[in-house]
Amino acid sequence: MGCQMYHREDKNQQRMEEFILSFGGCLSAGNRWVKMAKVMPWDVVEEEYAKSMCEAEGRKSLPGRIAYGAIYIKEQENLTDVRTVEYLQENPYAQYFVGLQEFREEALFDASMMVHFRKRFPLESIQRINETLYERMHPKAKEPPSDDCSGSEKEEPASPGEGSGNEGTLILDATVAPADIRYPTDLGLVNECRENTEKMIETLWEHTEKRGHKTSYSRKKARKSYMQIVKQRQPKAKAVQRAVVEQLEYVNKNLQTLERMLTCVGDGILSDADSFRLCTIRKVYRQQKQMAEEGKRRCEDRIVSLRQPHVRCIVRGKARAPYEFGQKLHLSVVNGFTFLEHQSWNNFHEGTQLITAAERYRKRFGVYPKAILADKAYRNRDNLRFCSKHGIRLSGPRLGRPPKEEIQADQAQAYHDSCQRNWIEGRNGIAKRRYGLDLILSVLPETAMTEAALNVLVMNVAHLLRMLLRLWGWVLRWRLAHLRYIYIIA
Repeated sequence: MGCQMYHREDKNQQRMEEFILSFGGCLSAGNRWVKMAKVMPWDVVEEEYAKSMCEAEGRKSLPGRIAYGAIYIKEQENLTDVRTVEYLQENPYAQYFVGLQEFREEALFDASMMVHFRKRFPLESIQRINETLYERMHPKAKEPPSDDCSGSEKEEPASPGEGSGNEGTLILDATVAPADIRYPTDLGLVNECRENTEKMIETLWEHTEKRGHKTSYSRKKARKSYMQIVKQRQPKAKAVQRAVVEQLEYVNKNLQTLERMLTCVGDGILSDADSFRLCTIRKVYRQQKQMAEEGKRRCEDRIVSLRQPHVRCIVRGKARAPYEFGQKLHLSVVNGFTFLEHQSWNNFHEGTQLITAAERYRKRFGVYPKAILADKAYRNRDNLRFCSKHGIRLSGPRLGRPPKEEIQADQAQAYHDSCQRNWIEGRNGIAKRRYGLDLILSVLPETAMTEAALNVLVMNVAHLLRMLLRLWGWVLRWRLAHLRYIYIIA
């Protein structure tokens, strides 16, 4: 490479008054927040926000556009609640997105309001906004037939060759949105129960006659026995089991002490959070006691976190993470647009959701899909019978031994389907790596589900903006070609 001359810049920072704004005091129309503001269905946002508000007189609430815009910006930029408030305070384009008429230097609201904003937009509201986005960008071509069969004959089952009116391709897959919890162990969970019950005893102790000891055991000894196992790199299974049983005895003693104290002082001393935590500890104690007595490591609705008792263990069988702890999502992709078909904290088999997803596709577009691309988990008898009845091709190998002349054609079709299924695998990866679906930070079950649905919505808006940009590029190239043609003729 040739030698380049370098000039040292002035180290003295210029004054703030001398800083030049490139947009000359007005916002640029090409900014992404300005484009998103034009795409967003604000009328639907206001309708959904009004459903969560009461009509009684009281303090005036923040506008729905600010509430929705704040939680949208959080997922778009993958920020925390505190950083979202700072981002809104610093960015004039973000303030334009949430509907402000002029730039404000002070914070618009406290960071704790973000929790209430997520509560005011439940899962159903986010799904309706997501559906509206797609409908306005892709108007429905056909209306679905009425389900009312009164006065008419029942529909006859369609033969496998029928289904010529079907259109489009539906791609299905399931994923897990992990919650922000510590990796659970039985010993750690029971020890946390012991520590929490000790704190509750401390709280109630001030309201009693203060006789004797607070606990019927030595807390130092209980802590020491727990740490002896935890500090070992690979403790033996029997030693861990004995430590769990020992900690369960301490928890049982604390629960009995709390029952006596609550009988004397009443339930109003403990806060609502502590009362809810106490109920959770009782359930954890029953589960762990049952597993210890039966020698098992599984139980129904097993709690893995005291802070988030709604979180369940989802067995995925992946090489990187065989077990994930969070909510399971069933997603579908149509024309690059992602829909959230089903969402649950409890584990479910995604193969049972195919018929529901196909019926939703029919409700959205008026027809059944021509093909459904999914993995082997969806190829059960009920799904195969449903697809055969409605003329839908379900990806995967045919039942039985195929004829030799059809092997090559089936292989080509399977390769084409696997290439198309990469759409939904890519959408899952983008949602987890870019938009934070790999770690949901919200603690409450309803707000965590809203956050996961918002990740899908934000990803769809980015896809729509890319589509509009591509469409504008095609129009611009067509106009240039048309002008060039006119110039040649002239």
